[in-house]
Amino acid sequence: MKHLIARVEPGSLAREAGIRAGDRLVSIGGKDVIDWLDYQAFTCERNVKLVVERDGQRAEYGFVKDEYEPLGLSFDTEMMSRTWECVNHCQFCFVDQLPGYVRDSLRVKDDDWRLSLMMGNFVTLTNVSDSELKRIIDRHASPLYISVHATDPELRERLVGCKRAGLLMDQLRALQRGGIRFHAQAVICPGINDGDQLERTIRELAQMYPACMDVGIVPVGLTKFKNPDLRPFTGEEARKAMEICERWREKMTRETGEPFVYPTDEFYLIAGMDFPPEESYGSFDQIENGVGLYRLLESEMAWAYEEADLRRARAGTALIATGVSAAPLMKRLTEKFPIPGVKVEILPVVNRFFGDTVTVAGLLTGGDLKDALMGRTADRILITECMLREGEDVFLDGMTLNELQNSVSAPIVKVGRRGEDLLNALCGADIVGG
Repeated sequence: MKHLIARVEPGSLAREAGIRAGDRLVSIGGKDVIDWLDYQAFTCERNVKLVVERDGQRAEYGFVKDEYEPLGLSFDTEMMSRTWECVNHCQFCFVDQLPGYVRDSLRVKDDDWRLSLMMGNFVTLTNVSDSELKRIIDRHASPLYISVHATDPELRERLVGCKRAGLLMDQLRALQRGGIRFHAQAVICPGINDGDQLERTIRELAQMYPACMDVGIVPVGLTKFKNPDLRPFTGEEARKAMEICERWREKMTRETGEPFVYPTDEFYLIAGMDFPPEESYGSFDQIENGVGLYRLLESEMAWAYEEADLRRARAGTALIATGVSAAPLMKRLTEKFPIPGVKVEILPVVNRFFGDTVTVAGLLTGGDLKDALMGRTADRILITECMLREGEDVFLDGMTLNELQNSVSAPIVKVGRRGEDLLNALCGADIVGG
């Protein structure tokens, strides 16, 4: 396998040795290089030998260097290989619940353990062969983020829609023996993998602690284009699931000092239960999964409020446009931390694009916001940056932030995820620590 070298850093070891952009990396230390992880592993030694091809001719380059000292090579793709795509047909797959008119980029389904290691993406391991599992262990790729859903092999096969899904527990035990740690998640569907199956899943994962570091418990998310065999949780069903979670949280806290089981904020909201205290979330390792978002925001808001010079706040009305589930939380938060001269209004925005069963702020579209904001007046309108594509001001329906801004009279403020960001946006100025 050859890899095109796109750039050689000026002054680097590779540049000084004569390697050029346009050359192709053939091997390192006599070993084929599959991807960036192999490249990193093979070049971290003190003595490194590369075989490089130029115009059909191969040459070997030897380097004596400090351990982990980079060679200075960049390649034509960041991963040095294609992203591994999902081979599953999960009953609850959110991508499969998208409307037919969304852009093609939203339909891409990756299931790549390398992205799990590098970015915290959850993967199922169904496309991981025995040899690739060995490579995970050999590369000390830890921690990973693994979608479990159910530890019962037959049930997991049905849920994930892939025969290899039933091999998961053997794979997890191999990772455990190999010294690999992992965060787990289970998307729970009422009447399918809740109840006794949820109990079993938590129990069998808890038996793998500390290799299994924790498990996030997520209520199934359903759009109006859902699988007809699935339905959302009722409040009573959610409370029963949470009873199982809370019992295991107490047990694991007694035995290990860590709750281990972490239901998402959404599960607490559906069940009508209070969030646990901040200290019970540990290092917030599953915050990207929706675990502990409110508690962390509240804590950061408290610090920012204490540090802020509220006299510099710009008087007026700040309107927060957010999801239906987050609206009461935003109301509670802004009432707890009032700002002199600033009136805060909370606007729960119903999701018409995906359906009103989708209530989280991050899945609101530009069209939803435009309709909800029509005729509303304020001095500033606040939206979370989670509604926009990372690195771009584009909503899920393709509308740009600028297009939305042109449809409303007040300036729209894109708010970061930290409590300090929210407080500054509410005040209309950078007042924290100023």
